[in-house]
Amino acid sequence: MLSRLAEERATGVLTRERGVLYLVEGQVVHAESPATPGLDVLLTTRGALGSDGWWEAVSEAGADRRVGRFLVDSGRLTAGALELCHLGALYDAAFFTLGPSSGPARFRYGVAHWIGPVRPVSVDAVERETLRRRDLLHRIWPEPGTDTEPLVRTGRAVDSALPPRQRTVLDQVDGERTASDISLVLGRPGFHTLVDLRRLAAAGIVTTRSPTITSGPVPTGAIASGFVASGAAESGPGSSGPDGSRTPEEAPVTPLSPVSTVVAQAAEAAQASADPDVALLRRLRDALEAL
Repeated sequence: MLSRLAEERATGVLTRERGVLYLVEGQVVHAESPATPGLDVLLTTRGALGSDGWWEAVSEAGADRRVGRFLVDSGRLTAGALELCHLGALYDAAFFTLGPSSGPARFRYGVAHWIGPVRPVSVDAVERETLRRRDLLHRIWPEPGTDTEPLVRTGRAVDSALPPRQRTVLDQVDGERTASDISLVLGRPGFHTLVDLRRLAAAGIVTTRSPTITSGPVPTGAIASGFVASGAAESGPGSSGPDGSRTPEEAPVTPLSPVSTVVAQAAEAAQASADPDVALLRRLRDALEAL
């Protein structure tokens, strides 16, 4: 559909499940997605523009669809800075807008965005960049769950050499926030956050929130079923069973390391399900390699 709109040099807005693309004469001039911060957030959070300056531009030039031009003419931004930030926001939002979707796509002819013209981009360039980004994410970590699901820390120790940008993202992982939430909190392009989170997932530092893999205590059933390696229970004074062995209820349990916790819970989850879970198997592999 997007290629057809480019061929007919259409002007309007393409709406999909995760965002919108604005076209003028078949070229992409703006994009927005709730999965990533907009141009206003990127400009004001990074200090390139004060929030008062942004809203003044919207108030003064929004009706004429000349907000971008107003920011440059008023001296609040240089033309180069506006173009660079706008292109970054456009490609970022387009990546999410053009992602896999089960919803329909709609195009409304004649609709224009109030930011006004900055620098049009060809449909081919947008599609190439979107595919390049998808390929990069897959090469870093092939499991896409970290892009959309709530994230938790695995408990694995964090190397002191962890890049500051990844550490900043990791600090926002609280078991509730998704990648989009973290991007909005940090005022950072959504795709950059996906890259950092996939690298953290590949390193075994974060994972998606799951009822089978958590950082909490190992369920009693996992210990009693023999999934925990030797050393989880040890002998000591106390009551014994008929054969002189310690009763399971009173056997003290040595606290498990985070890696052992993952192994135990992953093994229990694997036995409970007959269907292979690729993400679970990858986490189990990583945990075993860390032992």
